[in-house]
Amino acid sequence: MEQWRDKMRVDCLIVGAGPAGSVAAKEIASRGYETLVVEKRQEIGAPKRCAEGITKHGLDKLGIKLHPLCISGRISGAALYSPSGKMVTMEGEEMEGYVLERKIFEKWLAAEAIKAGAKYMVKSQAMGMEKEGGKWKVRVKTIEGMKEIEANIVIGADGVESKVGRWAGLNTVNKITDYHSGIQFEMVNVDAEEKYIHLFFGREVAPLGYAWIFPKAFSANVGLGILEKGAKMKAYEYLIKFIKEHEEIFKNAQPIEINGGGVPVAHFTEMVADGVMLVGDAAQLVNPIHGGGMTRAIHSSIMAAEVADKALKKGDVSKETLKEYEKMWDEEYGEKTKKLMKLRAFLEKLEDKDFELLADILQGEDIYALTQAKLSFLIKKVVTKPALLGLAKKYLMD
Repeated sequence: MEQWRDKMRVDCLIVGAGPAGSVAAKEIASRGYETLVVEKRQEIGAPKRCAEGITKHGLDKLGIKLHPLCISGRISGAALYSPSGKMVTMEGEEMEGYVLERKIFEKWLAAEAIKAGAKYMVKSQAMGMEKEGGKWKVRVKTIEGMKEIEANIVIGADGVESKVGRWAGLNTVNKITDYHSGIQFEMVNVDAEEKYIHLFFGREVAPLGYAWIFPKAFSANVGLGILEKGAKMKAYEYLIKFIKEHEEIFKNAQPIEINGGGVPVAHFTEMVADGVMLVGDAAQLVNPIHGGGMTRAIHSSIMAAEVADKALKKGDVSKETLKEYEKMWDEEYGEKTKKLMKLRAFLEKLEDKDFELLADILQGEDIYALTQAKLSFLIKKVVTKPALLGLAKKYLMD
Protein backbone atom coordinates (compact mmCIF):
# COMPACT_ATOMS: atom_id res chain seq x y z
CA MET A 1 0.00 0.00 0.00
CA GLU A 2 1.17 3.48 -0.88
CA GLN A 3 1.06 4.81 2.67
CA TRP A 4 3.79 2.42 3.84
CA ARG A 5 6.58 3.83 1.67
CA ASP A 6 9.65 4.91 3.68
CA LYS A 7 9.29 8.47 2.43
CA MET A 8 6.05 10.23 1.60
CA ARG A 9 4.98 13.70 0.57
CA VAL A 10 1.55 15.04 1.47
CA ASP A 11 -0.18 18.40 1.45
CA CYS A 12 -1.36 17.98 5.03
CA LEU A 13 -0.25 15.63 7.81
CA ILE A 14 -2.57 15.33 10.80
CA VAL A 15 -1.16 13.90 14.02
CA GLY A 16 -3.95 12.28 16.04
CA ALA A 17 -7.22 10.61 15.02
CA GLY A 18 -9.59 11.85 17.72
CA PRO A 19 -12.64 13.93 16.78
CA ALA A 20 -10.52 17.01 15.98
CA GLY A 21 -8.07 15.08 13.79
CA SER A 22 -10.65 13.15 11.81
CA VAL A 23 -12.89 16.16 11.20
CA ALA A 24 -9.84 18.13 10.00
CA ALA A 25 -8.92 15.20 7.73
CA LYS A 26 -12.39 15.03 6.18
CA GLU A 27 -12.58 18.79 5.64
CA ILE A 28 -9.14 19.03 4.02
CA ALA A 29 -9.30 15.81 1.98
CA SER A 30 -12.72 16.76 0.62
CA ARG A 31 -11.12 19.89 -0.84
CA GLY A 32 -8.82 17.69 -2.92
CA TYR A 33 -5.60 17.78 -0.85
CA GLU A 34 -3.38 14.76 -0.19
CA THR A 35 -4.14 14.20 3.47
CA LEU A 36 -2.61 11.68 5.89
CA VAL A 37 -3.56 10.98 9.52
CA VAL A 38 -1.14 9.18 11.84
CA GLU A 39 -2.49 7.77 15.10
CA LYS A 40 -0.26 6.29 17.81
CA ARG A 41 -3.01 4.08 19.25
CA GLN A 42 -3.62 0.67 17.73
CA GLU A 43 -7.36 1.32 17.82
CA ILE A 44 -9.10 4.61 17.05
CA GLY A 45 -11.50 5.56 19.85
CA ALA A 46 -9.93 3.52 22.66
CA PRO A 47 -9.29 4.18 25.42
CA LYS A 48 -11.96 6.83 25.89
CA ARG A 49 -11.08 9.75 28.14
CA CYS A 50 -14.43 11.46 28.19
CA ALA A 51 -17.88 11.29 29.79
CA GLU A 52 -19.18 11.09 26.18
CA GLY A 53 -21.86 13.78 26.43
CA ILE A 54 -22.54 16.19 23.57
CA THR A 55 -25.40 18.63 22.91
CA LYS A 56 -27.71 18.37 19.92
CA HIS A 57 -27.54 22.16 19.65
CA GLY A 58 -23.73 22.03 19.32
CA LEU A 59 -23.84 19.35 16.63
CA ASP A 60 -26.59 21.12 14.68
CA LYS A 61 -24.58 24.34 14.72
CA LEU A 62 -21.65 22.50 13.12
CA GLY A 63 -23.84 20.71 10.57
CA ILE A 64 -23.05 17.23 11.93
CA LYS A 65 -25.71 14.53 11.73
CA LEU A 66 -24.67 11.58 13.88
CA HIS A 67 -24.83 8.02 12.63
CA PRO A 68 -27.40 6.27 14.87
CA LEU A 69 -24.83 3.68 16.02
CA CYS A 70 -22.81 6.50 17.65
CA ILE A 71 -25.65 7.22 20.10
CA SER A 72 -25.80 5.29 23.36
CA GLY A 73 -28.26 7.52 25.20
CA ARG A 74 -30.54 10.54 24.66
CA ILE A 75 -30.58 13.36 27.18
CA SER A 76 -33.29 15.98 27.80
CA GLY A 77 -31.52 17.91 30.56
CA ALA A 78 -29.25 17.91 33.59
CA ALA A 79 -29.88 17.30 37.28
CA LEU A 80 -27.55 19.27 39.56
CA TYR A 81 -27.07 18.32 43.22
CA SER A 82 -25.86 20.50 46.08
CA PRO A 83 -23.56 19.01 48.76
CA SER A 84 -26.61 18.09 50.89
CA GLY A 85 -28.39 16.49 47.92
CA LYS A 86 -30.82 19.25 46.90
CA MET A 87 -31.61 18.84 43.20
CA VAL A 88 -32.10 21.53 40.55
CA THR A 89 -32.99 20.43 37.03
CA MET A 90 -32.07 22.16 33.77
CA GLU A 91 -34.23 21.26 30.79
CA GLY A 92 -35.12 22.73 27.41
CA GLU A 93 -33.99 22.63 23.81
CA GLU A 94 -30.49 23.94 24.60
CA MET A 95 -29.93 21.07 27.03
CA GLU A 96 -31.00 18.23 24.73
CA GLY A 97 -28.23 15.95 23.62
CA TYR A 98 -26.66 12.54 23.49
CA VAL A 99 -24.35 10.28 25.39
CA LEU A 100 -22.15 8.83 22.67
CA GLU A 101 -20.45 5.51 22.29
CA ARG A 102 -17.14 7.27 21.80
CA LYS A 103 -15.31 4.24 20.42
CA ILE A 104 -17.86 4.01 17.60
CA PHE A 105 -18.13 7.79 17.17
CA GLU A 106 -14.39 8.20 16.54
CA LYS A 107 -14.31 5.29 14.11
CA TRP A 108 -17.29 6.76 12.26
CA LEU A 109 -15.55 10.14 11.96
CA ALA A 110 -12.43 8.38 10.62
CA ALA A 111 -14.58 6.45 8.13
CA GLU A 112 -16.12 9.71 6.90
CA ALA A 113 -12.62 11.18 6.44
CA ILE A 114 -11.41 8.10 4.54
CA LYS A 115 -14.45 8.24 2.26
CA ALA A 116 -13.51 11.88 1.55
CA GLY A 117 -10.04 10.74 0.42
CA ALA A 118 -7.87 10.85 3.56
CA LYS A 119 -5.34 8.09 4.31
CA TYR A 120 -4.82 6.69 7.82
CA MET A 121 -1.94 4.95 9.58
CA VAL A 122 -2.70 3.47 13.04
CA LYS A 123 -0.14 2.34 15.60
CA SER A 124 2.06 5.02 14.03
CA GLN A 125 3.59 7.54 16.40
CA ALA A 126 5.11 10.88 15.40
CA MET A 127 8.55 10.99 17.05
CA GLY A 128 9.78 14.44 15.99
CA MET A 129 9.81 16.97 13.17
CA GLU A 130 12.16 19.46 11.55
CA LYS A 131 11.75 22.24 9.01
CA GLU A 132 13.64 21.76 5.76
CA GLY A 133 13.23 23.73 2.53
CA GLY A 134 10.02 25.37 3.72
CA LYS A 135 8.35 22.02 4.53
CA TRP A 136 8.06 19.94 7.65
CA LYS A 137 9.68 16.52 7.76
CA VAL A 138 8.06 14.32 10.41
CA ARG A 139 9.59 11.07 11.70
CA VAL A 140 6.93 8.44 12.32
CA LYS A 141 7.49 5.13 14.09
CA THR A 142 5.24 2.50 12.48
CA ILE A 143 4.85 -1.26 12.77
CA GLU A 144 7.16 -1.49 9.73
CA GLY A 145 9.84 0.79 11.22
CA MET A 146 10.65 4.49 10.91
CA LYS A 147 9.09 6.52 8.09
CA GLU A 148 9.65 10.12 7.01
CA ILE A 149 6.66 12.18 5.94
CA GLU A 150 7.09 15.57 4.27
CA ALA A 151 4.16 17.96 4.58
CA ASN A 152 3.30 21.54 3.70
CA ILE A 153 1.06 21.80 6.77
CA VAL A 154 1.13 19.73 9.97
CA ILE A 155 -2.00 19.81 12.12
CA GLY A 156 -1.48 18.86 15.75
CA ALA A 157 -4.57 16.98 16.93
CA ASP A 158 -2.58 14.94 19.43
CA GLY A 159 -4.53 15.83 22.56
CA VAL A 160 -3.61 17.12 25.99
CA GLU A 161 -0.09 15.67 25.81
CA SER A 162 0.48 17.33 22.39
CA LYS A 163 4.06 17.36 21.14
CA VAL A 164 3.47 18.90 17.71
CA GLY A 165 3.21 22.42 19.12
CA ARG A 166 6.37 22.04 21.19
CA TRP A 167 8.29 20.68 18.22
CA ALA A 168 7.17 23.74 16.25
CA GLY A 169 8.40 26.07 19.01
CA LEU A 170 4.98 27.08 20.31
CA ASN A 171 4.30 27.82 23.96
CA THR A 172 1.82 25.05 24.79
CA VAL A 173 2.46 24.78 28.52
CA ASN A 174 -0.32 25.70 30.94
CA LYS A 175 0.05 26.05 34.69
CA ILE A 176 -0.45 22.72 36.46
CA THR A 177 -3.28 24.43 38.40
CA ASP A 178 -5.19 24.76 35.11
CA TYR A 179 -5.55 20.99 34.68
CA HIS A 180 -8.32 18.95 36.23
CA SER A 181 -7.35 15.48 37.39
CA GLY A 182 -10.09 13.17 36.15
CA ILE A 183 -11.05 9.56 36.84
CA GLN A 184 -14.02 7.60 35.50
CA PHE A 185 -15.60 4.16 35.72
CA GLU A 186 -18.03 2.80 33.18
CA MET A 187 -20.48 0.92 35.40
CA VAL A 188 -23.40 -1.45 34.91
CA ASN A 189 -26.54 -1.43 37.13
CA VAL A 190 -26.39 2.27 38.03
CA ASP A 191 -29.81 3.41 39.30
CA ALA A 192 -30.03 6.95 37.89
CA GLU A 193 -32.76 8.56 35.79
CA GLU A 194 -31.73 8.04 32.19
CA LYS A 195 -33.10 11.25 30.68
CA TYR A 196 -30.67 13.41 32.68
CA ILE A 197 -26.95 13.73 33.10
CA HIS A 198 -26.32 14.05 36.85
CA LEU A 199 -23.78 16.53 38.28
CA PHE A 200 -22.75 16.65 41.96
CA PHE A 201 -21.01 19.61 43.63
CA GLY A 202 -19.22 20.24 46.91
CA ARG A 203 -15.77 20.57 48.42
CA GLU A 204 -16.02 17.09 49.93
CA VAL A 205 -17.47 15.60 46.75
CA ALA A 206 -14.97 16.90 44.18
CA PRO A 207 -12.93 19.93 45.30
CA LEU A 208 -12.98 22.73 42.70
CA GLY A 209 -14.68 20.35 40.27
CA TYR A 210 -17.69 18.05 40.21
CA ALA A 211 -18.77 14.41 40.04
CA TRP A 212 -20.97 13.06 37.26
CA ILE A 213 -23.20 10.22 36.10
CA PHE A 214 -23.88 10.01 32.35
CA PRO A 215 -26.40 7.21 31.64
CA LYS A 216 -25.87 5.03 28.54
CA ALA A 217 -27.85 2.25 26.85
CA PHE A 218 -26.81 -0.52 29.30
CA SER A 219 -24.24 1.23 31.50
CA ALA A 220 -23.26 4.67 32.81
CA ASN A 221 -20.11 6.77 32.95
CA VAL A 222 -19.42 7.62 36.60
CA GLY A 223 -16.53 9.93 37.33
CA LEU A 224 -15.22 13.18 38.71
CA GLY A 225 -12.69 15.89 38.08
CA ILE A 226 -10.83 17.83 40.75
CA LEU A 227 -8.22 20.56 40.94
CA GLU A 228 -5.53 19.08 43.13
CA LYS A 229 -4.70 22.43 44.79
CA GLY A 230 -7.97 22.09 46.74
CA ALA A 231 -7.84 18.34 47.31
CA LYS A 232 -6.98 16.27 50.37
CA MET A 233 -6.94 12.98 48.44
CA LYS A 234 -6.34 11.64 44.95
CA ALA A 235 -9.15 11.77 42.38
CA TYR A 236 -9.55 7.96 42.56
CA GLU A 237 -10.14 8.13 46.34
CA TYR A 238 -12.78 10.83 45.91
CA LEU A 239 -14.55 8.68 43.32
CA ILE A 240 -14.59 5.61 45.58
CA LYS A 241 -15.92 7.81 48.41
CA PHE A 242 -18.62 9.25 46.12
CA ILE A 243 -19.79 5.77 45.10
CA LYS A 244 -19.87 4.54 48.71
CA GLU A 245 -21.84 7.60 49.86
CA HIS A 246 -24.54 7.06 47.19
CA GLU A 247 -25.44 3.46 47.98
CA GLU A 248 -29.01 3.98 46.69
CA ILE A 249 -27.56 4.62 43.21
CA PHE A 250 -24.67 2.15 43.16
CA LYS A 251 -25.66 -0.73 45.47
CA ASN A 252 -25.83 -3.24 42.57
CA ALA A 253 -23.35 -1.52 40.25
CA GLN A 254 -20.07 -2.96 38.99
CA PRO A 255 -17.30 -1.33 36.88
CA ILE A 256 -16.51 -2.68 33.40
CA GLU A 257 -13.93 -0.03 32.42
CA ILE A 258 -11.74 2.57 34.11
CA ASN A 259 -10.10 5.62 32.57
CA GLY A 260 -8.19 8.61 33.87
CA GLY A 261 -6.24 11.64 32.70
CA GLY A 262 -5.74 15.39 32.80
CA VAL A 263 -8.17 17.94 31.36
CA PRO A 264 -6.97 21.49 30.56
CA VAL A 265 -9.44 24.10 31.79
CA ALA A 266 -7.68 27.24 30.54
CA HIS A 267 -6.65 28.35 27.06
CA PHE A 268 -3.35 30.23 26.88
CA THR A 269 -1.82 28.30 24.00
CA GLU A 270 -0.53 29.71 20.73
CA MET A 271 -2.41 27.97 17.95
CA VAL A 272 -0.21 28.44 14.85
CA ALA A 273 3.39 28.51 13.66
CA ASP A 274 4.88 28.39 10.17
CA GLY A 275 3.15 25.42 8.54
CA VAL A 276 1.64 24.23 11.85
CA MET A 277 -1.85 24.48 13.34
CA LEU A 278 -3.15 23.07 16.64
CA VAL A 279 -6.76 21.93 17.06
CA GLY A 280 -8.90 20.57 19.90
CA ASP A 281 -7.21 19.56 23.14
CA ALA A 282 -3.78 20.12 21.59
CA ALA A 283 -4.67 23.83 21.66
CA GLN A 284 -6.48 23.39 25.02
CA LEU A 285 -9.80 24.52 23.59
CA VAL A 286 -12.11 23.01 26.21
CA ASN A 287 -14.87 24.82 28.06
CA PRO A 288 -13.17 26.09 31.25
CA ILE A 289 -16.26 25.44 33.38
CA HIS A 290 -17.18 21.84 32.66
CA GLY A 291 -14.10 20.67 30.73
CA GLY A 292 -16.16 19.49 27.75
CA GLY A 293 -14.24 19.68 24.52
CA MET A 294 -15.76 17.68 21.66
CA THR A 295 -17.91 20.41 20.09
CA ARG A 296 -15.13 22.98 20.40
CA ALA A 297 -12.58 20.52 19.02
CA ILE A 298 -14.70 19.82 15.96
CA HIS A 299 -15.38 23.52 15.40
CA SER A 300 -11.66 24.33 15.65
CA SER A 301 -10.93 21.74 12.95
CA ILE A 302 -13.56 23.16 10.62
CA MET A 303 -12.01 26.61 11.05
CA ALA A 304 -8.45 25.31 10.64
CA ALA A 305 -9.37 23.45 7.43
CA GLU A 306 -10.89 26.60 5.93
CA VAL A 307 -7.71 28.57 6.61
CA ALA A 308 -5.45 25.69 5.49
CA ASP A 309 -7.33 25.55 2.18
CA LYS A 310 -6.68 29.25 1.52
CA ALA A 311 -3.02 28.93 2.55
CA LEU A 312 -2.35 25.88 0.35
CA LYS A 313 -4.07 27.52 -2.61
CA LYS A 314 -1.84 30.60 -2.22
CA GLY A 315 1.26 28.51 -1.60
CA ASP A 316 1.82 30.50 1.60
CA VAL A 317 1.63 28.54 4.86
CA SER A 318 3.48 31.12 6.96
CA LYS A 319 2.48 31.82 10.54
CA GLU A 320 1.14 35.20 9.41
CA THR A 321 -1.23 33.56 6.92
CA LEU A 322 -2.33 30.80 9.32
CA LYS A 323 -3.06 33.36 12.05
CA GLU A 324 -6.44 33.88 10.38
CA TYR A 325 -7.45 30.63 12.13
CA GLU A 326 -6.51 32.09 15.53
CA LYS A 327 -8.46 35.25 14.69
CA MET A 328 -11.55 33.23 13.67
CA TRP A 329 -11.38 31.30 16.94
CA ASP A 330 -11.04 34.45 19.05
CA GLU A 331 -13.96 36.15 17.30
CA GLU A 332 -16.17 33.14 18.00
CA TYR A 333 -14.99 32.10 21.48
CA GLY A 334 -12.53 34.67 22.86
CA GLU A 335 -14.87 36.94 24.81
CA LYS A 336 -17.04 34.07 26.04
CA THR A 337 -13.98 32.15 27.24
CA LYS A 338 -12.76 35.19 29.21
CA LYS A 339 -16.15 35.40 30.92
CA LEU A 340 -16.12 31.66 31.64
CA MET A 341 -12.63 31.95 33.14
CA LYS A 342 -13.94 34.73 35.41
CA LEU A 343 -16.89 32.51 36.33
CA ARG A 344 -14.51 29.62 37.06
CA ALA A 345 -12.49 31.84 39.42
CA PHE A 346 -15.78 32.76 41.15
CA LEU A 347 -16.93 29.15 41.46
CA GLU A 348 -13.58 28.17 42.96
CA LYS A 349 -14.27 30.58 45.83
CA LEU A 350 -17.58 28.96 46.72
CA GLU A 351 -17.91 26.93 49.90
CA ASP A 352 -20.50 24.21 50.41
CA LYS A 353 -22.89 26.68 52.13
CA ASP A 354 -22.74 28.82 48.95
CA PHE A 355 -23.71 25.85 46.77
CA GLU A 356 -26.65 25.20 49.12
CA LEU A 357 -27.77 28.82 48.79
CA LEU A 358 -27.61 28.63 44.99
CA ALA A 359 -29.64 25.41 45.04
CA ASP A 360 -32.29 27.09 47.21
CA ILE A 361 -32.61 30.28 45.14
CA LEU A 362 -31.66 29.64 41.51
CA GLN A 363 -33.90 27.94 38.97
CA GLY A 364 -32.65 25.71 36.16
CA GLU A 365 -32.73 28.59 33.66
CA ASP A 366 -30.60 30.72 36.01
CA ILE A 367 -27.95 28.02 36.25
CA TYR A 368 -27.99 27.58 32.48
CA ALA A 369 -27.36 31.33 32.15
CA LEU A 370 -24.36 30.91 34.46
CA THR A 371 -22.92 28.12 32.29
CA GLN A 372 -23.25 30.40 29.25
CA ALA A 373 -21.29 33.17 31.04
CA LYS A 374 -24.40 35.40 31.17
CA LEU A 375 -23.40 36.77 34.53
CA SER A 376 -25.34 40.05 34.66
CA PHE A 377 -28.44 38.17 35.82
CA LEU A 378 -26.68 37.31 39.13
CA ILE A 379 -26.37 40.99 39.97
CA LYS A 380 -30.00 41.65 38.94
CA LYS A 381 -31.17 38.69 41.03
CA VAL A 382 -29.77 40.34 44.17
CA VAL A 383 -32.59 42.92 43.99
CA THR A 384 -35.22 40.22 44.53
CA LYS A 385 -33.02 37.81 46.49
CA PRO A 386 -30.82 39.82 48.92
CA ALA A 387 -29.34 36.56 50.26
CA LEU A 388 -27.29 36.46 47.06
CA LEU A 389 -25.46 39.68 47.92
CA GLY A 390 -22.53 37.86 49.49
CA LEU A 391 -22.11 35.69 46.39
CA ALA A 392 -22.38 38.71 44.07
CA LYS A 393 -19.57 40.37 46.03
CA LYS A 394 -17.42 37.26 45.63
CA TYR A 395 -17.94 37.49 41.88
CA LEU A 396 -17.34 41.26 41.65
CA MET A 397 -14.18 41.05 43.78
CA ASP A 398 -12.53 38.61 41.34
